[in-house]
Amino acid sequence: MRTERMRTSRRASILVALAASGCGGSSPGGFPTAPGSVNGSSTLQLTPVATGLQNPVHLTAPAGDARLFVVEQAGTIRIIRDAAVEAQPFLDITDRVSGGGERGLLSLAFHPDYEQNGFLYVDYTGANGETRVERYRISTDPDRADETSAALVIEIAQPFSNHNGGHILFGPDGMLYVATGDGGDAGDPDGNGQDRTTLLGALLRLDVDGGSPYAVPDDNPFVGSPPFRAEIWAWGLRNPWRIAFDPAEGRLYVADVGQNRIEEVNVVSASEPGLNFGWNVMEGSECFESAECDRTGKTLPALEYDHSLGCSVTGGLVYRGASLPAVAGHYFFSDYCRGWLRSFRYTGGEVTDLREWDVRDIGRVVSFGRDGAGELYILSTEGVVYRVEPDA
Repeated sequence: MRTERMRTSRRASILVALAASGCGGSSPGGFPTAPGSVNGSSTLQLTPVATGLQNPVHLTAPAGDARLFVVEQAGTIRIIRDAAVEAQPFLDITDRVSGGGERGLLSLAFHPDYEQNGFLYVDYTGANGETRVERYRISTDPDRADETSAALVIEIAQPFSNHNGGHILFGPDGMLYVATGDGGDAGDPDGNGQDRTTLLGALLRLDVDGGSPYAVPDDNPFVGSPPFRAEIWAWGLRNPWRIAFDPAEGRLYVADVGQNRIEEVNVVSASEPGLNFGWNVMEGSECFESAECDRTGKTLPALEYDHSLGCSVTGGLVYRGASLPAVAGHYFFSDYCRGWLRSFRYTGGEVTDLREWDVRDIGRVVSFGRDGAGELYILSTEGVVYRVEPDA
């Protein structure tokens, strides 16, 4: 494995003092953002495209598909067609899902060759709280998955009820990436974030076409290095809530929810394996629960903020659609507690053009999504799906 390096240069340290908690920091203030604008004048607007959904947590669609597929936490996937929610679910596995709190059906990924093979994958917590990634196949009805076609890809035991991660998606390399949390409870008591012998607190990379139920890609960083798990692509994560690839720039964005102080967004090369994002030695760029710590080999965030600005980062997506060319390449993200909308570009190894957008009160932003044409959507816990559009 190549030598890791500590990424200390060119990072945006967006920290504000935590006066209420007595923790140290810089002087009080907010993000040093430019006013959100497109071409210097028009702002973005959020247009509701569907309401009445029950705890929507993820949105996606196969490339070129006009439908939207929305994951509801209790165990259903709904189709939105022409701004209307279809009455019949695309998939209903509520009888298999253990819900409540941070558990539930958490994400959906369509196989890159979905149009040919009809394969789709879901990540959910099972009856005993375990993480399950399963493959399903489309039925003869294109609006209905075959619920009897379930095939287990991977199962991961969870020691606690929270920090399940839960995001799966296919990368530009055709591999399935599985983001897992540290297993839960405060402070990672089992030390899973820094333990490469467990699949918790990590980003896994699986070849679902190369074996049954999967094969480990030969270029994963810990292949042939027992007792480290060969499925691990990166580690040192607390609770990654959402990850995103930007094939146009060859980058991977990982938003990791913090403990008591710092929320972070990591931006790394999508082709760079074996990175350690630091948890639980570090929370963001700071040592966790100690004045000093060993930062050697830790990948530091590209952007971080403290809990005077929010409490739980909601990772988003890099915009590559057609309707908003002025913000092409912007990574959009939010915070579950505050509901603001911000974006930045990552240029020359640093965060640039950091903006806060003046949009309606979104409520609690739980996830972002992209449709089959690459346009951007926001999901709120109020059951509303918004499309991000230019302000008329």
